[in-house]
Amino acid sequence: MAQYLNPKDPIKGTVSKGSALLVTTLTSFLTPFMGSSVNIALPSIGHEFDMDAILLSWVATSYLLACTIFLLPFGRLADIYGRKRVYQWGVLLYIVTSFFSAISTSATMLLVSRVFQGVGAAMIFGTGVAILTSVFPPGERGKALGINVAAVYLGLSFGPVLGGFLTQQFGWRSIFISTIPLGIITLLFTYWKLKAEWAEAKGEKVDVTGTVIYSFMVIAIMYGFSLLPGRWGILLVLLGLLAFWAFVKWENSTTSPILDIPLLASNKVFAFSNLAALIHYSATFAVGFLLSLYLQYIKGLSPQQAGLILVSQPVVMTIFSPFAGKISDRIEPRIVASAGMSFTVIGLFLLTFITADTSLHRIILTLTLLGFGFALFSSPNTNAVMSSVEKKLYGVASATLGTMRLTGNMLSMGIVTLLFSIYIGRVKVTPENALFFLKSVKVAFTIFAVFCFCGIFASLSRGNVKGSLNPPNKI
Repeated sequence: MAQYLNPKDPIKGTVSKGSALLVTTLTSFLTPFMGSSVNIALPSIGHEFDMDAILLSWVATSYLLACTIFLLPFGRLADIYGRKRVYQWGVLLYIVTSFFSAISTSATMLLVSRVFQGVGAAMIFGTGVAILTSVFPPGERGKALGINVAAVYLGLSFGPVLGGFLTQQFGWRSIFISTIPLGIITLLFTYWKLKAEWAEAKGEKVDVTGTVIYSFMVIAIMYGFSLLPGRWGILLVLLGLLAFWAFVKWENSTTSPILDIPLLASNKVFAFSNLAALIHYSATFAVGFLLSLYLQYIKGLSPQQAGLILVSQPVVMTIFSPFAGKISDRIEPRIVASAGMSFTVIGLFLLTFITADTSLHRIILTLTLLGFGFALFSSPNTNAVMSSVEKKLYGVASATLGTMRLTGNMLSMGIVTLLFSIYIGRVKVTPENALFFLKSVKVAFTIFAVFCFCGIFASLSRGNVKGSLNPPNKI
């Protein structure tokens, strides 16, 4: 098997492209599978620990928030100390926290375990794509990233189905236990097969001050957004925006920033590709949540029946993502990704006409269209981001893109929460207020469709990547 490495890497070694793809693909399946499985198990967790709705929501939110906070810092640390090293520690932490989540004896223990699991996920997300980009030359990079993205969607597809089965047959703890063997296999395979290391920024300083400001900014904005339109929510968001200003000012003045602000200002492809990702995830993440409630509360389907309908979207993503990634190796990524956003806009537009009488066939067809659009967008957009920066910034680029994705997810849910508070209030969805629920859903899909339509122009504005790709690392 041919061996590949980065000729400029401070730490030498060899690694096959197939081994790198296999290792990163395993974790790309593992982390979204865990997330979607835990969402199915939340009612069982809440019942065992007697958690109210707000506390129960933090079982999912604590993981997402921790992952968002630490993605960018660990991406920078990976560039300095080695991507494989950070990746390995991330997988190990994920395994350990899965075990402690499974044996949790209280809500507090579970929430703490989920926070540290989010930290482990950040270490994985901030390095996996960077490792792939370091190993695969530009002409093959899109295909590899497409396979990696397909694994993410495969995890999202299996999560509700397998997670529901495990929860029903063996209890919610079995979900955390089931991920441990796969994590151990990944860790052992990493030690066995990935002999190379990548640390092009070795010797540069760690931006501790920037990391602290960034962490406060993310917590204030995301937690504050969840409290809107309340007074504390407004105050926290304003403090978060003030921290954002301080963060940008500091990053522009320090010599070793965790986020290269001049890179965003000078690199049009990198900046607009990340902006397109933020917009796309903001417009699509809450779709599954809204349709899950719609199918169960309005259509009267069981959770299992609703899950089987919703799975149509990630299945289509899984099938077409490798194809889209391969196409982006031959055609400008901005063209493929922008076409994907266009399909997404059409799907969101069709959902604005949803009523209590909308047929299930139409819902499935719309989800299929959204899945196809998402597949065309995601891997080409990732290819554009990673191919637009020099090698020593692969970790930061990967982490920045991951941060855009997670921030978009939180923003998407924040919009839905705000609309629910306006149209429904703090009450359960019942037949008496079903019309108000449908109104909030239609408004949400309208906002998402308009938002995503604007995102098409951000995607098209990024410029071309071809001709400026990094040279292959083959020896």
